[in-house]
Amino acid sequence: MVDTDQAELTFPSVWTRPDLLDMEGLSADEIRALLDTAQKLKEMTGGCRNKISLLTGKTCANLFFENSTRTRNSFSLAARRMGADTVEFSSSGSSVTKGETFVDTAKTIEAMGVDWVVTRHAVPGTPHLLSRELACSVINAGDGPHDHPTQGLLDMLTILQHRGSIEGLTVALVGDIAHSRTARANIWGLSKLGAHVIVCGPPTLVSPRWSELGFEVAHSLDEILPRCDVLNLLRIQFERQSARPFPSVHEYAALYAMNRARMKRAKDNILIMAPGPINRGVEITPEVADGPHSVILEQVTNGIAVRMAALWLTAGAKSNLTT
Repeated sequence: MVDTDQAELTFPSVWTRPDLLDMEGLSADEIRALLDTAQKLKEMTGGCRNKISLLTGKTCANLFFENSTRTRNSFSLAARRMGADTVEFSSSGSSVTKGETFVDTAKTIEAMGVDWVVTRHAVPGTPHLLSRELACSVINAGDGPHDHPTQGLLDMLTILQHRGSIEGLTVALVGDIAHSRTARANIWGLSKLGAHVIVCGPPTLVSPRWSELGFEVAHSLDEILPRCDVLNLLRIQFERQSARPFPSVHEYAALYAMNRARMKRAKDNILIMAPGPINRGVEITPEVADGPHSVILEQVTNGIAVRMAALWLTAGAKSNLTT
């Protein structure tokens, strides 16, 4: 473990939240504080590979009631990189299957002496409920289609590392806007930092109501593509849909997949992003996913950095509230 003193990091005075529940409620200054802290922690840990001791003696509990690969492992690694212990919870085989309530399960885990509960649940608002019921910090790892704050933050951190600033960029979120918590996290975060946000996809998945909130709505990727600095290609979430929103996957790919032909019409320095898991041949073709404009794997690494920042900042705010 690398010997690191917390004095190397200055706790931002703007950050006073013991919980991280959504992006919509964060101010631009709070978002910048999270991103700045994430970048510093990434550097301090040698690209999120080395351990430091800022959170030694603390414990992070991951309470996931939906499947997850990237987010769950990323939070676990983030905690361990900072010197904290982790507790892993899965709803299958737990007391929830015996009738225990979600809140009672969380309180039981909290009683084991944890400092954070990181939660993912299919029901929107679940992290907000837990924040009212628990004394420890609560971090939202995705609540249904509502929000996924650390995903939005890692996407913004990746853009910042390549462009230096988000202000003035045109960023298109393409795909299943209706069911995507990633889309909502990005929409609120990017707009607060000065980006022009376009939501693009089939009319069945992109509501015109977004234009009432000041965002551009588009249904043709080919029309907006030449203007875009960044494309974030969202997965079609069939598991959240009660009816097929378009005639066929083949038709969707023909209209919205980022492929070699579309890359020729895009800006020379366009960034191609995807929160994962990616469906090759549906939202993106293999040569684009693995090409020089893709930053998909960088997003994964930056997820660890952002989650280290979220853990450190919420722990610091909680400590300030109790001292």
